[in-house]
Amino acid sequence: MTRAVNLAAGSVAVALAVLALKLVAWWLTGSVALFADALESVVNVAAAGAALVAIRYSAMPADANHPYGHDKAEYFSAVLEGALILVASFVILNEVWSVWQNPRQPDLSPMGILVSLVATGLNAFWCSILFRNGRRLRSPALLADARHLLSDVVTSGGVLVGITLAMITGHVWLDPLLAGLTALNILYSGMRLVRESVGGLMDEALAPELLKRIRCTVSTAAEGAIEAHDIRSRQSGRWTFIEFHLVVPGDMLVVEAHAICDRVEAALKEALGDAVITIHVEPDGKAKHSGVLVL
Repeated sequence: MTRAVNLAAGSVAVALAVLALKLVAWWLTGSVALFADALESVVNVAAAGAALVAIRYSAMPADANHPYGHDKAEYFSAVLEGALILVASFVILNEVWSVWQNPRQPDLSPMGILVSLVATGLNAFWCSILFRNGRRLRSPALLADARHLLSDVVTSGGVLVGITLAMITGHVWLDPLLAGLTALNILYSGMRLVRESVGGLMDEALAPELLKRIRCTVSTAAEGAIEAHDIRSRQSGRWTFIEFHLVVPGDMLVVEAHAICDRVEAALKEALGDAVITIHVEPDGKAKHSGVLVL
């Protein structure tokens, strides 16, 4: 988890740098759209700090009070980030409404636009790093931060286009319009992030494609058994938890059934990575003739 902690600390540093750049861009142009963009970066700083704390906590080993580990701490960080995004979107919408009623021409400042472009480029670069490592480490906190930064990059691009058009055409309403669209995009991003994070806290089943892979792996690796049924799964941070009943012939020796279980566990861990697998062995009289038939 050292890699994840270092990435989270890097996110804090990048968020602070981007916030400073965007505030300078807003100060140079007076654009409400750039103000909205800077407000989202305030959220980035707070969210990155929360992610750092959560990842450090989730790296703690399992103990007597937390026998399954502390990995779910990352989901709390992701929920917090989603909530902060929602708050930022409403603040931006309030500012947009104020400027829409009293529109003003943003100041044409090439330096301000350039500073904003540098900030957006920095966000895009760090976003790609977080996505790549977040998927590899299966870190909900890092992936949540990456999704937020991706939303920031997209909306920042739209904001810059709006400001440029407002300056060129003289249509000052383009500036608050783009700021409003930015706020709505941020709002959608926050709601989606909260939904996914709460799903992790509520132990939702794995995605259908992963469940299909689990079923295929069990079907091919459990040679000698009859069927597997009542398969249950959940995700907790980087760990995948799987449990199911494995039906074997009633006259099979315990050592033979145990060997099948070992083979299935090894195959599942190879297919899924970090996994905790619980298999309940049953005699053929318990077969339900459903679930996964062993090939």
